[in-house]
Amino acid sequence: MSFHLCSSPSSLLHDPNLFSVHPKPTPRTFFSSYNPNSPPFHSRNLLQTIHVSIQEAIPQETHIEKSKLDANPPSPRASQLRRKSYDSRYSSLVKLAESLDACAPNEADVSDVITKFGSNLFEQDAVVTLNNMTNPETAPLVLINLLETVKPSREVILYNVTMKVLRKSKDLEKAEKLFDEMLQRGVKPDNATFTTLISCARQCGLPKRAVEWFEKMPSFGCEPDNVTLAAMIDAYGRAGNVETALSLYDRARTEKWRIDAVTFSTLIRIYGYSGNYDGCLNIYEEMKSLGVKPNLVIYNRLLDSMGKAKRPWQAKIIHRDLISNGFEPNWSTYAALVRAYGRARYGDDALVIYREMKEKGLELTVILYNTLLSMCADIGYVDEAFEIFQDMKSCGTCEPDSWTFSSLITVYSCCGRVAEAEAALLEMREAGFEPTLFVLTSVIQCYGKAKQVDDVVRTFDQVLELGIEPDDRFCGCLLNVMTQTPSEEIGKLIECVEKAMPKLGHVVKMLVQDESCEEGVLKKEASELIDSIGSDVKKAYLNCLIDLCVNLSELEKACEILQLGMECDIYSSLQSKSATQCSYALHGWMNDLTETALTSGEEFPPLLGINTGHGKHKYSDKGLAAVVESHLKELNAPFHEAPDKVGWFLTTSVAAKEWLESRRSSGEVSA
Repeated sequence: MSFHLCSSPSSLLHDPNLFSVHPKPTPRTFFSSYNPNSPPFHSRNLLQTIHVSIQEAIPQETHIEKSKLDANPPSPRASQLRRKSYDSRYSSLVKLAESLDACAPNEADVSDVITKFGSNLFEQDAVVTLNNMTNPETAPLVLINLLETVKPSREVILYNVTMKVLRKSKDLEKAEKLFDEMLQRGVKPDNATFTTLISCARQCGLPKRAVEWFEKMPSFGCEPDNVTLAAMIDAYGRAGNVETALSLYDRARTEKWRIDAVTFSTLIRIYGYSGNYDGCLNIYEEMKSLGVKPNLVIYNRLLDSMGKAKRPWQAKIIHRDLISNGFEPNWSTYAALVRAYGRARYGDDALVIYREMKEKGLELTVILYNTLLSMCADIGYVDEAFEIFQDMKSCGTCEPDSWTFSSLITVYSCCGRVAEAEAALLEMREAGFEPTLFVLTSVIQCYGKAKQVDDVVRTFDQVLELGIEPDDRFCGCLLNVMTQTPSEEIGKLIECVEKAMPKLGHVVKMLVQDESCEEGVLKKEASELIDSIGSDVKKAYLNCLIDLCVNLSELEKACEILQLGMECDIYSSLQSKSATQCSYALHGWMNDLTETALTSGEEFPPLLGINTGHGKHKYSDKGLAAVVESHLKELNAPFHEAPDKVGWFLTTSVAAKEWLESRRSSGEVSA
């Protein structure tokens, strides 16, 4: 009756001694029951060469025979003859294995080859022959023949060696069938049996089967040694049982098991999937400290993890290690680097890798092309984006998809290239892709930069006709276009904004049309607007509203919006202090300076600065910088825009003190 694996965890999982490592009995050889002096197998070299591990002690007579050999060492001439005899015998057995591999997979042909060998086969001969075979079709037939003709004292050894032949060809199905036949014959499996089946399952990419075999060991009286347990870290990890895998790894570190590179690779993958990217690096450092050399798979997994973590600098270090250790990057290496550099917007590094791939004739996937194009869109690499797009179209291995065209249109839109953006939009439609809201948002931005207000309105109407509901980003784009539109045409856009987001339209009308309003009303309405939109666009909306106020010379309203942003912690990073620079937000900054320098007597650092931010938002070019610059001019403050530091206005401590003293003497210090 066939033996079936139980799908549910066996008693092994509930054993309090799970994964405990028992002292491993001394391995014996299959020669132990034979007289070592009988020809032709009397060479001690053979005993050292072919060991088959079984979990039982060496019989006493073996020790006695060995002691006799040690007491009467052979002469050099005799040893040389024995060595020559063994080499000849071993070579003939290897040729027998080759003949059996080449013969037809049927009992008659197998028997014929063995019969023609012309010499009686001993148990050790059978092991050598099977161990040198590679044909999974004939090996089981050879096993049957040898079991009948040789009648070995330990049949399990021949079964184990045959299973290793099946493992070489990654034929787990035949190996499991052989296990069933083994049980039917009444042969009890040993540790080597299970170790072979477990490693075969791992090599076949079937970690769950490896786990099933491992969990069957106790029911056959087998206890795993630390080599098997170390292999199970990989099997459990790949089977999705992360907790058990990590638990085993903790024990492995404590008990100093030998862990191979494959298992370390699995541990890196486990930590990478869970988002523990520091854990990935720790595993990498641990394996190096233990003298385990990383393979290319490990390097690639580390690069992939650092890409997901947005740590391109770590990816650079790992890439350098890979090269310095003599590995040649493969496609997976380059793909991981493109993703790592592309996601982090390391434009130059990503393009270097891209061009290296092209030089080596490596093909890019749609995802890799889109990663590069998206990066180009965000950092303004227009010409590079066009080059990549043309390469993609001509490569013959992949076609542009909707995301490809979206990125390309965004590239052209950010720099106001209307003709190119319209051509890309047309090509997108001809390729069978309808523009998404993201694409139409980019098109509106493009028309806005070109001050083609009527085209903005037309595109907005198209969005409504397509039944697409405007989102926060789309409305933010309309708001940004208003900051670039002449005052006489703003009315056209206000109508669009009111349709898309009535609350935003109301606030904009208060800024544009109401010459004055009750104190606090604007701030209240703007606060309700900010509360109603996503956190990822709040700062963009406030920046655009401030820009709009500055364009309309409504500086008091701009200050109200700024104050709202600070109260809501949207501009919380604007106030900071360090040993060399003080950064003050517009709100209350003069009082802070006065209190520091003139009242408390605290010394200024040599350089003071007002930081308005980098202005990286793609829908706003000015933001806070415009407001701050305008106020500094009104106050005749000695702060000047730093040419090499975007968003900074700097002055020296001496100039700042003189200016503050002059303001205090004239009574101009702001409350």
